[in-house]
Amino acid sequence: MPVESPAASPWWTPSVHADRRAFLLGRNRIKAACLQFFAEHDFIEVDTAILQISPGNEAHLHGFATEALGPDGVAYPLYLHTSPEFACKKLLAAGEKRIACFAHVFRNRERGPLHHPEFTMLEWYRSGETYERLMEDCASLLQRAAEVTGARQFSYRGGVCDPFATPERLSVADAFQRYAGIDLMASITATGETDRNRFAAALKQVGMRVADDDGWADLFSRVLVEKIEPQLGFGRATLLDRYPVAEAALARRASDDPRVAERFEFYVCGVELANGFGELTDAKEQRHRFQAEMAEKQRVYGETYPIDEDFLEALTIMPAASGIALGFDRLVLLATGAQRIEQVVWTPVAAGRS
Repeated sequence: MPVESPAASPWWTPSVHADRRAFLLGRNRIKAACLQFFAEHDFIEVDTAILQISPGNEAHLHGFATEALGPDGVAYPLYLHTSPEFACKKLLAAGEKRIACFAHVFRNRERGPLHHPEFTMLEWYRSGETYERLMEDCASLLQRAAEVTGARQFSYRGGVCDPFATPERLSVADAFQRYAGIDLMASITATGETDRNRFAAALKQVGMRVADDDGWADLFSRVLVEKIEPQLGFGRATLLDRYPVAEAALARRASDDPRVAERFEFYVCGVELANGFGELTDAKEQRHRFQAEMAEKQRVYGETYPIDEDFLEALTIMPAASGIALGFDRLVLLATGAQRIEQVVWTPVAAGRS
């Protein structure tokens, strides 16, 4: 069957562009403010390659595949990166201390008011510093975005958040108890292994749907999306902290509890803005986690991605560090009052026909 062309995408018509232009100029001001923040804190801006051996090894992230031709015409596979994370960590291994990166990244199977197949990720890394410093960075960048756009509060779909208020720090376990009435840690062993059946019973007890083929990760995601995320970041931003190790493939375990990891997500008006880690630097453990993630990807989607051996080798000499990825377009959307991500992207990608 012939492949249909994408649906019309009239962002370039003068009237549509005029409606978006204030948001786009706000985007430029916010980017300049972010770059100024990083310059003031002795970060070096880096520019990483988009083409990578692996697009990433998280079960539910989907990459765009391509191929390169050598001088002999022989093809070998490459991917557009879903994040500049692997490349940035290689730079930390090489000796860089504080780096920041505005990167165009690509994720397949993602499209909606807050999702776009090509978007801008702002990532930054602090070698030798704790992930709590990243939490402070998030609060500072939120304030700067508000200052340069003149926003006294951020709003989205009827919810509001004060960007100048100190964010709430809430553990994932406490959020599950508070908003879903579920004892999350009861389904996690002392070493971080998960008990699917016990977790499923807890969901059924509070009236949530459980399918026979749902794994522990599926159930975790369902509670998070349905019960918890809609409650976060209202009035003030929320730092959702200490994810179970099973949900933190690239983060190190917490020193005081091996069941959870040094991972947090940053929420404003129910929107997830950023995902930060105390970085895992144990190459053996990282390989094990990647293999587990790819086994889950094979189970759910019938495909896997290669593991970047160069990245694992770099981990063996990478120093302790913290790092974070922030969805820059979402920050712009919230700070400017836009409602859809296409409003804050200079040249949106055409959508396929439904």
